[in-house]
Amino acid sequence: SSWNYRWLVLAIAMVRFYMEKGTHRGLYKSIQKTLKFFQTFALLELVHCLIGIVPTSVIVTGVQVSSRIFMVWLITHSIKPIQNEESVVLFLVAWTVTEITRYSFYTFSLLNHLPYFIKWARYNFFIILYPVGVAGELLTIHAALPYVKKSGMFSIRLPNKYNVSFDYYYFLLITMASYIPLFPQLYFHMLRQRRKVLHGEVIVEKDD
Repeated sequence: SSWNYRWLVLAIAMVRFYMEKGTHRGLYKSIQKTLKFFQTFALLELVHCLIGIVPTSVIVTGVQVSSRIFMVWLITHSIKPIQNEESVVLFLVAWTVTEITRYSFYTFSLLNHLPYFIKWARYNFFIILYPVGVAGELLTIHAALPYVKKSGMFSIRLPNKYNVSFDYYYFLLITMASYIPLFPQLYFHMLRQRRKVLHGEVIVEKDD
């Protein structure tokens, strides 16, 4: 899978940077172009889900892809001072390991030759990686709040000819709050998949 290869390239770039510099400061800046490209083109995943190339829920994939594009473009790209936050490294590592594991799983599955370790990793690594990624995202958004409040970026103030107002600061607070209902749904979805795949349990999904 070319996607797996791309995330491997990103992982190698991150490891090399850390080994050369001995710090996470400047890491995001060094890999940001690659990350933006990969993560934006992940929109194609929604198409893959819709036509059945990738056997994943469209809703689950939609939430993950949109939240990552939001983190890449509207948070770390737009608010430069937070790029050296340790929390950025948290979600970068979580995303990278998750994607390498996931695409390895899909690739070997398509080849009808799935090593047990890849299968095991796909349905166990997320137990740690999902919470780590979410913690990294939330801490990064939290670190962005003072800059957003001070600058008033992406906000629309009244009065204006359209009579519409929008406050990006409060939008970020709402976004952070939205993780409370959304994260458990994604996490328990994966736990159900884990039980089904690794332990052969028959899971009856309820229709909403």
